[in-house]
Amino acid sequence: MSEHYLDNAATTRPCKAAVAAMMRCFQENYGNPSSLHRMGLSAQQEMDKARRILAGALGCEMREILFTSCATESTNMALRSTAAAYGRKRKRIVTSAVEHASVKQTLSYLAENEGFEIVSVKPDENGCYRARDFLAALDENTCLITMMMVNNETGHILPVKEVFTAAKRKFPHIITHCDAVQAFMKYPVRPASLMADFVSLSGHKIHAAKGVGALYIKRGTKLRAMLLGGKQESGLRAGTESVPLIAGFGAAVEALSPTMESRFEYVKSLNLALRERLMERPGVKILSPEDGSPYVMSIIVPKLRSEILLHYLEQKGVYVSSGSACSKGAGSGVPETFGATREEADSILRVSFCDENTMEDVDALAQGIASGQREIMHK
Repeated sequence: MSEHYLDNAATTRPCKAAVAAMMRCFQENYGNPSSLHRMGLSAQQEMDKARRILAGALGCEMREILFTSCATESTNMALRSTAAAYGRKRKRIVTSAVEHASVKQTLSYLAENEGFEIVSVKPDENGCYRARDFLAALDENTCLITMMMVNNETGHILPVKEVFTAAKRKFPHIITHCDAVQAFMKYPVRPASLMADFVSLSGHKIHAAKGVGALYIKRGTKLRAMLLGGKQESGLRAGTESVPLIAGFGAAVEALSPTMESRFEYVKSLNLALRERLMERPGVKILSPEDGSPYVMSIIVPKLRSEILLHYLEQKGVYVSSGSACSKGAGSGVPETFGATREEADSILRVSFCDENTMEDVDALAQGIASGQREIMHK
C-alpha cells in the first residue's frame, strides 16, 4: 500500500542535505565545540557555518542567532525574558487568540504567577485579523506583543509587519516577538523588516531534525538565561550544544533557500487541486482562507468525528491530523475562533503540504474522504 504523508505542519522528513550534515558530525566532527583542540574546533566550525546560514536567511548578524532545542524553548525564552527584563512596571501583554500552545501556556503562567494582564485579540466577524484591533489593545502599560506569522492549524496569515511597525512607532518601548515556525522557508522572514525583536524558529518543520530550534534576538534586546551551568551560546544557554542537529538545521536552510518561490507555487497548485476536489463532496467545508498559506488547510467533514476519519484514512495509507500535533487531539479552540461551530470543530482534519507531496497524495486524500463519508456514515 502506498503511503501519503500530509501532516507536514506536525513534522517533516529530514532532507538529504540535513541527514548528510548530521552524519558527518556524528561520525567525523563529533568533538565538543567548547574543547580547545582540533576536534573541538571542527565542531565549532560546524556550528559557525550553520549560524552563518541562518543569519543569511534572516538577513541578520550571526551573533543575533541563538540555537535552542526547539521553537517552544525559543518562545519561552523570549516571553519569560521580556517579562523579567521589561515587565516590572509595565504589566500588559498583547497577543492573538490563535497562538500556539507554547505562547498561550507561557502567557497563562505569567498571568497566574507574575501578575501580567494578557489581552487576547480575536479576528473580526469574517475570520480576518486586522492590525487596528491589535493597536487598539496597546497602551503605555504594554511591555510585549507576541504574534504568529502563519497559523499552524488553518494557515491564516496574521498582519505581523503592520502591527509591529505601528506598535514601535507609537510605543517604542514595546518588545515584539514573532512565532515564525510555519512561515520560515515558506515566506521571507526578515526580522528587521518585520520590526521583530525576537523570532522563534524550528528545525523539524523545515526538513531538519527534531530537537533543534533557534531564536533570533535583536542586538541590544535583553535576554535572561533559563539554563545555567556553562558559557555556551554566549552564556545564554548552558549545556553542550547538539552539533549534529545544528549542522543539519543549517544544511536544510541552505538547501531550501534557493527554491522558496518555486516550492511555494508548487504547493499552491496542490492546495488548489484539493480545494477543487473537496468542492465535489456534499457538506465538506474548508475553514482555511484562499489567501492563507497554501501549506496548511483545515477541512470540516460534517457528521464525522475527526479521530474516526483520521484513523480510517490511516488504514488507506493517508496521514493527516485533527489539529495541532502539540494538542494530541485535544481541542485548541482555534477553529472556533476562526468561525467554526463546536460541532464542526469536532470534525476537522488538518492537511499540511510540502514540496515532496504529489497529485497522487491529493487524489488519495480526496478519495479517502469520499469513501469515508459513504462507509463510516452508513455503518
